[in-house]
Amino acid sequence: MIERISPARPPFPAEIAERLERLMPKGVPPLVLFTTLARDKRLFGKFVAGGLLDPGHLTLRQREIVIDRITALCGSEYEWGVHIAFFARRAGLDQSQIASTVKQGKDDPVWSDDERALLTACDQLHQHCDIDDETWANLRQHFSAEAILEVIMLAGFYRTVSYITNAARLPLETYAARFPT
Repeated sequence: MIERISPARPPFPAEIAERLERLMPKGVPPLVLFTTLARDKRLFGKFVAGGLLDPGHLTLRQREIVIDRITALCGSEYEWGVHIAFFARRAGLDQSQIASTVKQGKDDPVWSDDERALLTACDQLHQHCDIDDETWANLRQHFSAEAILEVIMLAGFYRTVSYITNAARLPLETYAARFPT
C-alpha cells in the first residue's frame, strides 16, 4: 500500500515541533499520522486539540476498549496497532482481549458487563450512528451521562482518525501491533 499524502519533514515550525515533542514518548519519533497532518498548521492544531487522551470520565482501560474496537471495526490497522503498542499493557488488556477487539467483541466472555456495554455501544455507533434504547439503558447502569457522551465523542473522533489513516494509506508504524490473523 502506497501512502497518498507524504508527511511533512523536519524541521517543523516551532509550534508544531513543540506539540510533536509533547505528544510522543521520549525518544520515539512522531507518528506518520501526526507528521502528515503537520503539513498544515491549522489542520494539525484542530486535530490535536480534538483528542480525548487526557483523564476524563472513563478509565484508561475503558477509553482504550472504545478506541480499539472502533478502529478495528473501521479497518484502521494503523491506529489500532499504535494504540495497542502504546496503551494496551497500561490499560490491563491481555492478548485474548486485544484479539477480541478485532474478532469477537461484545459476545466474547473475556469482557465484564460494563466493558460489554461499551463494546455494544461501539458496534451500534459504527453500524447505525446511533445507540438503541436497550443499550443506552445498559450503559446508564454502568456510566454517568458525561461518560456516555465521552464514549460517543471517542467513537466519532477515532472513526475520523480511521478515515484519515485508511484513505491516506498511511504506512504502518514499525513498532505497532498488527491485526490478529
